[in-house]
Amino acid sequence: MGFDEPDIDPAAFLEDVEMRVGTVVSVDDFPEARKDVYRLEVDFGDRTRQSAAGLTDRYDHDDLLGAQVVAVVNLGTVTIAGFESQCLVTGVDTGEGEVVHLTTEREVPDGTRVY
Repeated sequence: MGFDEPDIDPAAFLEDVEMRVGTVVSVDDFPEARKDVYRLEVDFGDRTRQSAAGLTDRYDHDDLLGAQVVAVVNLGTVTIAGFESQCLVTGVDTGEGEVVHLTTEREVPDGTRVY
C-alpha cells in the first residue's frame, strides 16, 4: 500500500479543512437515496447539522444514536434526494465493504476542532 496523493502544505490543510467532533442526535433511514445511507443529525455544540452517512452496513440506529463522530463541517451543502447534507461524517473502509466511523478515544465537548 502506497500513498497516492502528492504532499500538501500542512498550514493550508489546517486553514482549509475544518473538522469537528459532534454527537449523533438523530438517525433515520433514507430509502429515497440511491445508496444505502442514513440521515443523521449531528450536534456540534453551537449548531446541529444534517449528514447523509453510509454507515448502514455496520451500524444500527442504536449504535449511532449518542455516538461521537468526526465530521468535515466546511464542505458546503450537498443535496441528496431532496435532503441537504451539511457535513461529511468521516469513516474508513474496512476493505470488506463496511465503513467504520471515526471517533475520539474518549468523549470531548461537541464542537471540538480536530487538528
